[in-house]
Amino acid sequence: MNLLKTLATVSSMTLVSRILGFVRDALVARTFGAGFATDAFFVAFKLPNLLRRVFAEGAFSQAFVPVLAEYKEKHGEEATRALLANVTGVLMLALAVVTIVGMLAAPWVIYLSAPGFAATADKFSLTVDLLRVTFPYILLISLASLASSVLNTWRQFSIPALTPTLLNVSFILFATVLAPYFDPPVMALAWAVCVGGVLQLAFQLPYLAKIKMLPWPRFSLADSGVRRILRNMGPAIFGVSIGQISLVINTIFASFLVSGSVSWMYYADRLMEFPTGVLGVALGTILLPSLSRHAATAADSEFSALLDWGIRLSLLLALPSAVGLAVLSEPLIATLFGYGKFNAHDIAMTQQALVAYAIGLVGLILVKVLAPGFYARQNIKTPVKIALFTLLMTQLMNLALITPLRHAGLALAIGLGACLNAGLLWFQLRRQGIYHPQAGWGRFAAKLFVAVGVMGATLLALLAHLPVDWTGAAWQRAAWLSGLVSVGIAVYFGALFALGFRLQDFRRRT
Repeated sequence: MNLLKTLATVSSMTLVSRILGFVRDALVARTFGAGFATDAFFVAFKLPNLLRRVFAEGAFSQAFVPVLAEYKEKHGEEATRALLANVTGVLMLALAVVTIVGMLAAPWVIYLSAPGFAATADKFSLTVDLLRVTFPYILLISLASLASSVLNTWRQFSIPALTPTLLNVSFILFATVLAPYFDPPVMALAWAVCVGGVLQLAFQLPYLAKIKMLPWPRFSLADSGVRRILRNMGPAIFGVSIGQISLVINTIFASFLVSGSVSWMYYADRLMEFPTGVLGVALGTILLPSLSRHAATAADSEFSALLDWGIRLSLLLALPSAVGLAVLSEPLIATLFGYGKFNAHDIAMTQQALVAYAIGLVGLILVKVLAPGFYARQNIKTPVKIALFTLLMTQLMNLALITPLRHAGLALAIGLGACLNAGLLWFQLRRQGIYHPQAGWGRFAAKLFVAVGVMGATLLALLAHLPVDWTGAAWQRAAWLSGLVSVGIAVYFGALFALGFRLQDFRRRT
């Protein structure tokens, strides 16, 4: 398998999903606006979405994929299928219980998550109804994540990468076509969530059947593989939750600042999700199964070489992305958000947050590459300990930076925390003898910094001398921005080529 080609495929599909997410948000805003009904929906969707991030997309794959890869390499097809059957059965039962309890306890959940809604009976009742429709999404998306983990282990990366787009498609369909048929219309969004979960699961089932990994679920806690997965999930859930806790704490800090601070950070974060998802998540997705396979066969040299490839490729793509986000921060924000009530002051404040976030982009992406180095060896405690220490240090940086830099200080704290997290992961990989850097790092780094410097200088010169009006018509802004991005990409890769970089140098088969 050509890993570079696979990365390009996964990244492009992730990009499509992110773009559809922007389209979804725009259509929901246009159709439903901001008010009573949308407040109710966003609160109702918050809990299932949070559990999705913590459980389905994070902790489960980290605990499951290494054990699955080990069974695939060492125990044969029948044993692997038996493990999958038992894991599916245990997962379905546990999630069914959680779903039923969540639906029955919906009023109490809303009391805890949005106590202010209790003052308005209609609003509270609507939120409860919406939550009961959206809660089965937990069961559906967790099973879809299970299917994705299996397909990724069998190197079928394109299908899981395409799957998330189906939720956005469901949202777009229900918001634009089916909403008038619901009473109230906002209920269409809740059903869009549920249908999106069904589509994501159903889409992957034929591909599981094709690789003969669609066994009938069985419930067995006696299976040693199941017990190992459950043991690893505890610290994995804690580790993933730390990231979400950090975001909640930052929102609390921001709530004490001037009005608009939370929104400025939100819009900057949305822009950061593009490179972190397209590059970081994609790299982590394709690396974890391959690293797990090398760990299962005790191929330590191949393990280290693959990790080195991932780190180099991360830096090659993340560093210019970070510089590009910082230099083009104003054009990006003005082009995407600078309309209507989003005025020049909002653009300037969001720009500050984006530049601060950009400082930590390399760290954010490297974490997605370095952490699988531990997960693949079924060592989840080390990255969890590092994440906990990073959380504590991030809050100290919040306290230090919030007064002089306000909301930008909070964004900077997250970025610096990510760099600290990546640095500690790298240090522990080296200390434990897991990772040994390959030859040529000095020349690689020097050439990389030269190419990034040339790109950054070119973009700054163009911004200083081009007669661009970032308050003009939307199509003009988009045209200028597209031109600048294209020039930046051409200059960067042209400089790399002139310095001796070649595409075949980064091709890797595994």
